[in-house]
Amino acid sequence: MIVAVLQLTLGFYFLGTLLSLGYLLRRSDALARVALGVTCAGCAVHTVLLAFQMFSGDATPWVSFGNALSFFSWSLVVVLLTAVFRQRLYVLGAFMLPLAFLALASTAVLPSENQALHPMFHVVWVHVTLSMLGAVGFAVAFVAGLMYLIQDWLLKSKQFNLLYVKLPPLDVLDRLNQHSIVLGFPLLTLGILMGAMSAQLTLGAYISWNSEQIWALVTWAFYLAVLVGRVAVGWRAKKAACLTVVGFVGVLLTFLGVLFKEESLPVNL
Repeated sequence: MIVAVLQLTLGFYFLGTLLSLGYLLRRSDALARVALGVTCAGCAVHTVLLAFQMFSGDATPWVSFGNALSFFSWSLVVVLLTAVFRQRLYVLGAFMLPLAFLALASTAVLPSENQALHPMFHVVWVHVTLSMLGAVGFAVAFVAGLMYLIQDWLLKSKQFNLLYVKLPPLDVLDRLNQHSIVLGFPLLTLGILMGAMSAQLTLGAYISWNSEQIWALVTWAFYLAVLVGRVAVGWRAKKAACLTVVGFVGVLLTFLGVLFKEESLPVNL
């Protein structure tokens, strides 16, 4: 049952991705509305899938990294739909939906022996939730930064084409970038603190310096520097956009650290 619902969700997201990318090449807004409808259907089915993944065989959510990635994907789609319905930013679908699709698709190919999280997550699953929500904030900041750099390049090269018209203005993308970091950073901070506290209670140490913990801390420090630079130092929007694009690599490396852990057990995502 779970496999069938997962495949259906992936089908909706894949179709929505194709339609959203097609919207970048055509002037018709009807294509964007169809993509939105398909994405809404995918999100509805994904909600059912998430319920199955959370509670199938266990009363505690996030007992596997695959489930946590599914939650990340679902949250990203919810943010996308919220932005589209509130601000009509249809173009976001072409950038955010592929990320959601790839995150969910990766859960289907995860080796079963690498999926289980440490039993302490059965008690402090809120750590995983906060960490994933922080990662969603950074993913949105990454998308906003990427779109900013593209729009800035189109503007400076005087290529006022269809993509230039559909991308939001630079100031809108800059605000989206900053707000996403402002929201994502406290969530990641709380997630790391909860993970450290649970590790102390369960393993007797706040940190064991495995790969995912190290990358989580590096990512946290990087985004702290970006946040301070934006708020206190007054870094320009383009510089912040470049840094958030680079910083998202740290988020991906943290995910990979969890996936390919060998001897150490994960504490922070």
